[in-house]
Amino acid sequence: MRGFFQDAETFALLLLAAHILLVTVAAVLVSMNRRPSSAIAWVLAIIFIPILGAVAYFFVGYSKLPKARRDKQREVNALVLARTEGSPLISRGLDWPEWLHSAVVLNSNLGALPMVAGNSATLLGDYNGTFDAMIAEIDSATSYVHVEFYILVLDATTAPYFQALARARSRGVDVRVLSDHLAGLKFPGRKETLDFLQKIGAEYRPMLPVRPWRGEWQRPDLRNHRKIFVVDGRVGFTGSQNVIDASYDTKGNLKRGLQWHELMMRVEGPVVRELDAVFATDWYSETGVILPLDSSPLGVSQRSALVDAQVLPSGPSFDNDNNLKLYATLIHKAERRVSITSPYFVPDESILMAIVTAAARGLSVELFVSEVGDQSMVYHAQRSYYEALLRAGVRIYLYRAPKVLHSKHFTIDEEVAVIGSSNMDVRSFSLNMEVSVLVHGRGFVDAIRRIEDGYRVESRELQLEDWIRRPIAQKVFDNLARLTASLQ
Repeated sequence: MRGFFQDAETFALLLLAAHILLVTVAAVLVSMNRRPSSAIAWVLAIIFIPILGAVAYFFVGYSKLPKARRDKQREVNALVLARTEGSPLISRGLDWPEWLHSAVVLNSNLGALPMVAGNSATLLGDYNGTFDAMIAEIDSATSYVHVEFYILVLDATTAPYFQALARARSRGVDVRVLSDHLAGLKFPGRKETLDFLQKIGAEYRPMLPVRPWRGEWQRPDLRNHRKIFVVDGRVGFTGSQNVIDASYDTKGNLKRGLQWHELMMRVEGPVVRELDAVFATDWYSETGVILPLDSSPLGVSQRSALVDAQVLPSGPSFDNDNNLKLYATLIHKAERRVSITSPYFVPDESILMAIVTAAARGLSVELFVSEVGDQSMVYHAQRSYYEALLRAGVRIYLYRAPKVLHSKHFTIDEEVAVIGSSNMDVRSFSLNMEVSVLVHGRGFVDAIRRIEDGYRVESRELQLEDWIRRPIAQKVFDNLARLTASLQ
């Protein structure tokens, strides 16, 4: 019996020593080049659930893409920089607010793309109307159509869009299509979508495929969330909308009657080729083929109310959190007003501090989010931030169900706006490949403000007194969900 207890004691000491060693090694490895909050969350997970925590870290703990993909990003960056040197339509910023110059330099250093002048930009807030606008451009294509969307599904709503692609192919137009690999597996119609693209002769590639048996592997929740559509280098679209029905085709959404509300932007002018350069980078990453980058003299849009625009790609193929740095910079630079629309609002500490500080500086700060959510953990995590924002003086508007406000944009003062695919959450800042467009132009900002006015009419304003009286069970679940946001 005595020997049994001695063996058990020795075994327990060995387990304790192994646990201490695991935690020590984890603390060193996890904390390297990682935000303190994220490092602490991972170390705590490994301490309290050592085996599961270590396994989870092995699969999702490294937040950069493989070196080969990051090298391709740098290679295209160099080509883009060489192309833009000396261009006469790179904006000189003669009418910018003084603070904007540093933000533009920051973006150029991060994303390798310049702020270009002479663009027209039109906002599209009607879901089916956006498809109609893209279809019209496909039917006018003479050279190529580039399609890149996080979600791409052939269904009853999108069928006319796919038929337009088929007509383009029948005219000899090159049709290149990218969509996210794992996102596509979550929605019905995957096989029918791919079969249709193959049948019409479109070139299709899945983005960031997770197929270890083919040697294709990276952290599985690193996804390409971009929405880019370019025709002939002449016209481009970007924003929040995917190619799928407004219900997103899931049984749960249909049962609840949910419909997504989006905002897209149609652009002409030099910024189109900058969007196309982002598509070319992703095409190179998935195919190994570098598409010719347009190096012809930049053309000015013939439309009125021209704006300056700068495309900023971001994500785990870059060494920096590009969009995070831009967003934090702009909020800190604001002098009068900040209006933010984000369906998934789980801010990085620096973004939260920038927003709270802006309100404390006396600025008018407002946040538009949905009253309902389609992703439970994210929905409850974002709710955990509302009290701090309300106490700081931020006005929060909840867009009424059954509409889901999926638009992603924000405005700074009267002249600067950002619109694109990026949410204001830690996933979009660090884990997703995103694309944003920084726009300078009073008329463009006025147009977004009119859209925000419409959001306000369709929303109810959240009041601090009501919010702090919500049931204790909701508070607990909201704060527990918030903890998961740091595991990145």
